[in-house]
Amino acid sequence: MIHWSRVNQLRDEVGAEDFDEVVELFLEEVEEVIDRLRENADLGQLEQDLHFLKGSALSLGFAAFSELCQDGERKSANGQPETVDVPAIVTGFSHSKSLFMAELPEQIRA
Repeated sequence: MIHWSRVNQLRDEVGAEDFDEVVELFLEEVEEVIDRLRENADLGQLEQDLHFLKGSALSLGFAAFSELCQDGERKSANGQPETVDVPAIVTGFSHSKSLFMAELPEQIRA
């Protein structure tokens, strides 16, 4: 689920002319961490990675993905990083990004 009101708020904050660049930068940074998790999640770094992903997800309105990251961050903070469903987080990002990109043109205020 995407919170489009948050996306429009971000667009208002950065300006329509810079919005696409900001979105691209956010997605690049998130994808770097997602790729690292996909290849070999470092359980010692997992809490920090999920905290970063959660914040980025909230900035882009990726509500469902943010919740997955928050749950994983909480488990990691409680000393249980091995219980985090990293594949679900990776899949959650892919799904959120696909939905975001498909619906962005229709959802963003002109």
